[in-house]
Amino acid sequence: MVSAENPERGPSQVREFLFLACFCGFLFYYGLGYFGLVGADEPRYAQVAREMLARHDWITPTLGRQPWLEKPVLYYWQAMICYGIFGVSDWAARIPSALDASLLVFAIYFFLRRFRREFALDGALITASCAAVIGFARAASTDMPLAAMFGIAMLAWYAWHESAERVYLASFYFFLALGTLAKGPVAPFLAGVIILLFSLAKGDARLIRRTLWIPGMLLFCAVALPWYVAVQIKNPEFFRVFILEHNLARFGTNLYRHKEPFWYYGPVVLLGLVPWTILMIAAFAETLRVWIKEKRLMLESDVQNPDLQNEDTWNVFLFIWLTVPVVFFSLSQSKLPGYILPAIPAGTLLVADYVRRRVPGNDQLRSAPLLALHSVLASLPLVPALMIQYVIQQHRMPWNKAAAISFAIAAVMATGIVLTLRGRLGLRALRITLIPVALAVAITLRIGAASLDNALSARPLAYEISVLENAQSKPLPLAVFQVARQTEFGLAFYRNAVISRYESGQIPTEAHVVVAPAASQNQIENLLRGRRIIYLGNFPMQGLEYYWVAGK
Repeated sequence: MVSAENPERGPSQVREFLFLACFCGFLFYYGLGYFGLVGADEPRYAQVAREMLARHDWITPTLGRQPWLEKPVLYYWQAMICYGIFGVSDWAARIPSALDASLLVFAIYFFLRRFRREFALDGALITASCAAVIGFARAASTDMPLAAMFGIAMLAWYAWHESAERVYLASFYFFLALGTLAKGPVAPFLAGVIILLFSLAKGDARLIRRTLWIPGMLLFCAVALPWYVAVQIKNPEFFRVFILEHNLARFGTNLYRHKEPFWYYGPVVLLGLVPWTILMIAAFAETLRVWIKEKRLMLESDVQNPDLQNEDTWNVFLFIWLTVPVVFFSLSQSKLPGYILPAIPAGTLLVADYVRRRVPGNDQLRSAPLLALHSVLASLPLVPALMIQYVIQQHRMPWNKAAAISFAIAAVMATGIVLTLRGRLGLRALRITLIPVALAVAITLRIGAASLDNALSARPLAYEISVLENAQSKPLPLAVFQVARQTEFGLAFYRNAVISRYESGQIPTEAHVVVAPAASQNQIENLLRGRRIIYLGNFPMQGLEYYWVAGK
């Protein structure tokens, strides 16, 4: 890589920029509509944005025409703009997360070009290629908007810490405000804890006071507060619903039934950092070792408030940034994988700096076990990608000839990575890791999209029902009975209609279609005594049937 003392010429930067743009374009945007919205959150958030756009209301999120105040508004604003440009669709609902992921990756690139020039492109590529970033960049949710805005804010803060340029501190407050609009007070809380612990680690309490810059705090308030004030005025229940229930109660209780063990986020982070997990563990352990050694030397020499070396300071900052969200959300009684997405960029940047600092000596990184483990883990995602149809249909990994071939392909790829790294070590050589990442994404989308659609999305079910209605030239209201919430929300988006739920007493009096689990006809007949019911069809991939119900 080119050193900071020998800056790269303009054309080289343009090539890097174009390469990074193409790589992000493939990983984040390719095939966004290959399968429909999955889970409960994707169709729910997509429909909220659609309803806001239809009402031209930029203040109050609604779902089924009722206020939906669980999350702040940033994702909805982004989706509304995308709908206005591209039209309402599932892939348009995913564009905001793809854009935010791209913004984060390019922010890392430009930050590193300014402060760590020799691994700018590689740090950005490592971040773009990890599993958590790819996955959430392709999801219509609030997780990537928060992670991107928070990540850019932390980079801006460290840029200010290193350069003392106030424009970076202003950027920190601006993006922290956007993070607050993305998911609430968790953004400034995590930032405050990270900065506090970093200041204590450096032995520089003045850093906290200098961070509390009044113009920056005013900028934060000017960006974040207007929507919060406006939504509270229009919806007096907002504080109770959003702050008390969906922040405090969600953290302190299992009110929303997302209970997981304390150690849950350890495996989640390790999986989220694939294919860089092995190198991240090595980087994490070394950063901790160096930090402890510095503290021991401080105690032995009786030196007060010593500064770490510049590079050690950067790594300690990343160590704290990675650790704080994981520990904080591990204390929560409600756990979901996306909660610790803001920690992922710190892990990828630790990897990039760890490799860069070992290129001159090559000792640790040339060890056979480390290279072998990295190569195997980097290639392993090819196996579930090649077997995705079997996994979706059978809910397990079948051990057959196809599985053996898949493992053989992964083994060949792992061997190629090992030989490349041992022959020509360095950040550029590590780019070979990007090959199995790109292949796994392409294979998953090309081979598994249809199976994912049929097994996890309400899109094909909604299409089947619409075909039946078109044959009768009369669309009917839709209801559900004892189906998962993700099916209800998915049908609401793809039908653009309010879905009635029998269990809640919402039984339409007019003729309608009801979707229910297989073999539910007797239960529905007992519930709707005296009303005519006709079986219309089934959707076996999700174990569902649908019926026509006559009006009263």
